[in-house]
Amino acid sequence: MKRTFLVLCALMASLTFTSCDLGDDGPNFHFVPLQIESVEIPESFDLNETYEIKFNYIIPDGCTYYEGVDVVKDEITTRKVVAVGAQRTDQEACTQVVREEMASFNFIVLYDQTYLFRFFQGEDTNGEQQFLEVEVLVN
Repeated sequence: MKRTFLVLCALMASLTFTSCDLGDDGPNFHFVPLQIESVEIPESFDLNETYEIKFNYIIPDGCTYYEGVDVVKDEITTRKVVAVGAQRTDQEACTQVVREEMASFNFIVLYDQTYLFRFFQGEDTNGEQQFLEVEVLVN
């Protein structure tokens, strides 16, 4: 019995101290902002209500995939909205097909002041970020 216990302990110790190298050289993607082309948003909100805000965004190539939306509160009623994509870095040949797709997010109106939404549209030739700005009144 002692011998079996010692063999099991030795086996467990050897499994504990050995590791598997799966050849992981780091992530095979990085996150990129996607250009938002247009939005569907109500002209006005009612306080404490939830609204679906739809937007069309651009997928620039076959190596980029939509991951979600990032809505950042810049000020009390100002929101910066960025569509987030994951771009593969382990593929050498990506199709150059540009696609327009639609996504949405739910927004809860918490303040009785006008909201300003700033939807990311890319960068200009000087590297300055460009935004589609939409103001929405609150009833």
